[in-house]
Amino acid sequence: MTKANSAATPAPRTSRRCAIYTRKSTEEGLDQEFNSLDAQRESAEAYIKSQAAEGWACSPERYDDGGFTGGNMERPALKRLLADVEAGRIDIVITYKVDRLSRSLLDFARIMAVFDNHGVSFVSVTQQFNSVSSMGRLTLNILLSFAQFEREIISERTRDKMAATRRKGKWSGGAPVLGYDIDARAKRLVVNEGEAERVRCIFGLYLELGALLPVIRELDRRSWRSKAWTTRKGQSRGGRVFSKTRLQELLTNPLYSGQVRYRGELFAGEQPGLVDPETWQKVQDLLADNRRVARTRRLAHSNALLGGLVRCRPCGCAMTPARVVKRGGRCYAYYTCTGAQKRGWDTCPSKSVPAAALERFVLQQLLDLDGEPQGSPGNCTGTDRSNAEAGIPIDPDRLSATERIELVRSRVERVEYDGAVGKVVITVRASDKGAVRQET
Repeated sequence: MTKANSAATPAPRTSRRCAIYTRKSTEEGLDQEFNSLDAQRESAEAYIKSQAAEGWACSPERYDDGGFTGGNMERPALKRLLADVEAGRIDIVITYKVDRLSRSLLDFARIMAVFDNHGVSFVSVTQQFNSVSSMGRLTLNILLSFAQFEREIISERTRDKMAATRRKGKWSGGAPVLGYDIDARAKRLVVNEGEAERVRCIFGLYLELGALLPVIRELDRRSWRSKAWTTRKGQSRGGRVFSKTRLQELLTNPLYSGQVRYRGELFAGEQPGLVDPETWQKVQDLLADNRRVARTRRLAHSNALLGGLVRCRPCGCAMTPARVVKRGGRCYAYYTCTGAQKRGWDTCPSKSVPAAALERFVLQQLLDLDGEPQGSPGNCTGTDRSNAEAGIPIDPDRLSATERIELVRSRVERVEYDGAVGKVVITVRASDKGAVRQET
């Protein structure tokens, strides 16, 4: 009987399919012939070759995310990689460093869960470990915690830098606006004279026509469009027809007054203004007046005089306008507690209050507050003016809808209704005499 040859060639190992994932946070340098993504891939390919005896083979599919942050999972190549993992096309995922895969501990845990569910290992080339062993997992999580910490520190520094840049009036990036071009080298805004003249004309048109829609129609007649520009990738942006939103954004942009806005505050800007301060302020005042008039019209149309002002005193919930139509088409208006609507009528003593009675009571209290509507008998008309001057209470039913809205919205801060004891608490604005009135 012949003895088996102990030096026989061992059976070849099963091939293990390796996918290389690369990522770079910015697009800077990606147009070079040999960029960072190529360097990461070359290093990973060399590592795979060193493991050829273990049956490792490089997949020809490229998973490259250039210009994508590691702080989230919204990356096209990463999504393709996870889809191929779930489809069973990959055995090992290889990256140059752990933070190339993710800089978020939570996202990394989700990715590793997908890998584990499909028997896929993860390897970092430069950190010399994989996720097969428990020690490798521990090391992986420690390194990722530092990667997340580094990302958060970078974000804080970036925010601080942008804040300091804004406070100094410098341009800190973003899409260009009509009237300015971006000087990429100096990183500042420069005036585009042709567009600047259009901006001045738009401000003038708004002051002349007094409303957004007439200006939009005139701009459309002239075929004027919003700022058109090209991204670094060569994609065209802007150049759209003006809408109310786009026009209002233009008219309220402080850049045109030579200022910059940061967190609600205005600072003197580095860029030259395109409109003089007086014109700028006139436009802002007109916009505010138009918004106030539009709000008054909406309230008059809705017939809810105290809409958004009434609260249920016992439970603290808002009371919203409601209507009930009875037989014969007769309509009854109420202010109903939202808490009672959600939790049941038995949970709130107020439940609802007739709108007409509450509104009339509030109006009468405002008129009686100083014996004058809005603090001045000059706001009354006809007999009401004589009554106010003589100290006779004014009948709220004689006020027009617009007068009622102006009176309530200019003076009332909050109305609270307590249905358990039938009490109404009216809180007027601090500028009025007697900041709070309580009436039963």
